[in-house]
Amino acid sequence: MTPRLFHVSEDFGIARFEPRPSPSADAGVIGTAVWALAEPFLPNYLLPRDCPRICFRAKDATSSADRERFLGAAHHVVAFEAAWLDRVRRARLAVYEMPPDSFEDTLLEAGYWISRESVVPRGMTVVEDCLGALTAAGVEVRVLQDFWPLCDAVAGSSLRFSIIRKRNARERRA
Repeated sequence: MTPRLFHVSEDFGIARFEPRPSPSADAGVIGTAVWALAEPFLPNYLLPRDCPRICFRAKDATSSADRERFLGAAHHVVAFEAAWLDRVRRARLAVYEMPPDSFEDTLLEAGYWISRESVVPRGMTVVEDCLGALTAAGVEVRVLQDFWPLCDAVAGSSLRFSIIRKRNARERRA
């Protein structure tokens, strides 16, 4: 069964999504596509597009030690740099719901779906408060002084994780 699919943007006027090249070579998608994400992954994108973030949660194979170390009582965590806090507070996002008909799963672990056809969204809602939307989605938000220690630790863990816009994080401290 196809989950509900969404596309998050800072552009509020998209009437039709046209296929375009992948935003990342790491995605492994050749050619053009319209990108969407499955509803459980939506909170990972409720921040300004360029905001570097570390998103993680447990999966079946997650060790008890990693659950305790990284999650504690949290189910899903989204962490970002403190330098982005003002931009996150000011951000407004358009969350487009996408019709699932032409979409196929491409990276289930990351929640990505693609359509090779143009897509007209079913509708759009506005997120005026990113932090409030994350909290309402049951996500624990962590604001980091230094992005890299958590980034490296999560990448070496047994968690399900996504590190988004890492290239926009401040340089590593010496």
